[in-house]
Amino acid sequence: MLSTDIITEFRDKATNIALGPLSFEEYFGYTGGSAVEAIYEYMQFGGMPLAVLKADEEKRVYLKGLFETTYFRDIIEHNKLKKSESLDELCNIISASTGELLNAEKIANTYRSVKKEKLDKQTVEKYIGFFKDAFIIREAKRYDLKGRAEIGAQRKYYFIDTGLRNARLNFAFPDEGQMLENIVYNELIYKGYTVNVGSFDTVEKDRNGRSVRKTNEVDFFATKGIKKYYIQVSADISDAKTRAREIRPYMLLNDEITKLIVINKPVKESLDENGYTIIGITDFLLIYI
Repeated sequence: MLSTDIITEFRDKATNIALGPLSFEEYFGYTGGSAVEAIYEYMQFGGMPLAVLKADEEKRVYLKGLFETTYFRDIIEHNKLKKSESLDELCNIISASTGELLNAEKIANTYRSVKKEKLDKQTVEKYIGFFKDAFIIREAKRYDLKGRAEIGAQRKYYFIDTGLRNARLNFAFPDEGQMLENIVYNELIYKGYTVNVGSFDTVEKDRNGRSVRKTNEVDFFATKGIKKYYIQVSADISDAKTRAREIRPYMLLNDEITKLIVINKPVKESLDENGYTIIGITDFLLIYI
């Protein structure tokens, strides 16, 4: 059974307990050693328990095989699909676009440019539903930080496990920013947070003095009870342009919600000159949340 079958078949008859791959905290509790080395290993191979126990080359073979022998086979057989080629290519597209704002039309256009074949939006939406139902990906919806409501059809998709995502791309060197974002998203979900992509519009003057509407984005707006965080995730903010880009939405959000910048550096929690919290990825995952 896939997830929707369980909900339908056992409604009011059972307790649904969701199990995921190892969180980074669980992974590091097993491997020990250097947290900096561990996060790079986790970024590439993820936390599927059997993968953690294997050597690097065995990890690659195992994670690639999971898609073919378990995930895709279940999806194809369960949904009575005749072939897996379109499903396969769509999964690759989502893998390469982890953390990007997508909708069915954009994915369909990308598929058309790659395969030179047409795939309608309804089929794309159906296949994305299959991936979600098989616990391959989760979606983060856009949330208007000023209007306080979910907005638009665009979503960000994150893999349940970064190792599974990288297996789709044959373990080509992963985009560090994408993987960090995926790991932070998963960890927040593990810890019980509701997580959205933060978005809000501002009206600004262009070079010609005309008023233009600009959309600003915060990687995550995470809430759990009275806890609320804005979170920007970046591989590095030592470059002045990168730093300015990351803090710009915070400068425009004049509210009391805690504003975090998570970076892939072994730095302790500190405040910058604006009062924003800067913290290294491992401390964020192991201590902060």
